[in-house]
Amino acid sequence: KLRLDMILLADVAIIGMPNAGKSSLLRAITSAKPRVADYPFTTLDPVLGVITRGHGSLVAVDIPGLIEGAHEGKGLGDEFLKHIKRTQMLVHVVDSSAADPLSRVKAINQELASYDPQLLKRPQVIAINKIDLIQSRTDLENIRSVFDDIQPSVAGILCISAAGQQGLNDLINVLFRVFEQTRKDHRSDK
Repeated sequence: KLRLDMILLADVAIIGMPNAGKSSLLRAITSAKPRVADYPFTTLDPVLGVITRGHGSLVAVDIPGLIEGAHEGKGLGDEFLKHIKRTQMLVHVVDSSAADPLSRVKAINQELASYDPQLLKRPQVIAINKIDLIQSRTDLENIRSVFDDIQPSVAGILCISAAGQQGLNDLINVLFRVFEQTRKDHRSDK
């Protein structure tokens, strides 16, 4: 018997907890049409989309929601963590309306480290999603400030609304900038 595992190849992995808005983000920044619904584990398979800017493009993959214990097979995680290994950078989508968003980021990062410590060396952009649900500017600044002291591999922290189409151009610009820097760094390492 021969078992083959297909591992997707993409430039950007969109990661986060269930219902953070990963599929909505992929839908908003690409022409992909992943299924979007208001319940956990809507996404059962990775979905690819192409982000374009001018003459450039990046391939993004929407990774189904990760939970604590994913590296041990809880939820759908261990089936999809392998796809993250074939990407150059991570977009970590965080639900701004969730309780303690920083602990959610740390939990996902711990799962990445438990699966493969090299994953935490990839550039990571934090996309604080669903800002259209935040009542005041002060609340938004308070949520954003929680992430200011996060690990050094964070290449940017942006506030977005995938559903409300807010902050997406800034996110795309950061992704292209970080990707180009990552490519330069890889070339200089050789």
